[in-house]
Amino acid sequence: MVNAPESIVEIRTTFGGRAAAEACASALIAERLAACVQIDGPVHSTYRWRGDVDRAEEFRCTCKTSPERAEDCIEAIMRRHEYETPELLQAVVATTAAYAAWVRASVTGD
Repeated sequence: MVNAPESIVEIRTTFGGRAAAEACASALIAERLAACVQIDGPVHSTYRWRGDVDRAEEFRCTCKTSPERAEDCIEAIMRRHEYETPELLQAVVATTAAYAAWVRASVTGD
């Protein structure tokens, strides 16, 4: 990204149903742990679990937060998650100063 001096954190996870994904998204926004949560799906996952190959329909959540709130956001997702071992991927991504400022303000209330 050209002239992207700022960064935010994207946290991705999946849920087994839309209602669970939406409930988690609403809670993260209400608690100011994420500025935005996008829900995609259904997505079709194929994976190995306990020695067997399984397939599932899931809903992917992409949460945008600040580096300072990332760990709290992950902990909140884990408290609400239905899976024994939820997917929790975290990536620092470059963005514009304006978008990073909006994310920070959204999670801090400033």
